Amino acid sequence: MIQKAEYEFYMNKCIELARIAKERGDSPVGSILVKNNTIVGEGIEGGKTFKDITYHSEIEAIRDATKSLNTSDLSDCILFSTHEPCIMCSYAIRHHKINTIVFAIPVNDVGGYSSKFKVLEDLSVKKWGSTPKIIKGILEKECLALHE
Repeated sequence: MIQKAEYEFYMNKCIELARIAKERGDSPVGSILVKNNTIVGEGIEGGKTFKDITYHSEIEAIRDATKSLNTSDLSDCILFSTHEPCIMCSYAIRHHKINTIVFAIPVNDVGGYSSKFKVLEDLSVKKWGSTPKIIKGILEKECLALHE
């Protein structure tokens, strides 16, 4: 079981990635996937850099993890992100069966947890199975400061 200090350790890694995104002109969002206390995937927001909306940090972390683990089943992984995963990213999270999501900042209008499109909580798609555990607000102030 991961403790609060470990959540903060991994969220600080996400903040480092978010700073890279911000420096290159993208939204300051960074994400990582962790399996057995090892980072197996990293993602940096890149929608503006690559002129492609699918370059969200969560999707990039999933792509990195599926490549490094050589599997699409990420059910033993925890996703950390500076921002709540959007609806698009939430679909990918559910498809890959990620069991825990840890984020700092909610993105109410398009969030997969806090918007009216609660993809992370939806049980109607049977092949997704159970919903992931959601842990929010980890290093929220530090992540909000990235937007200053």
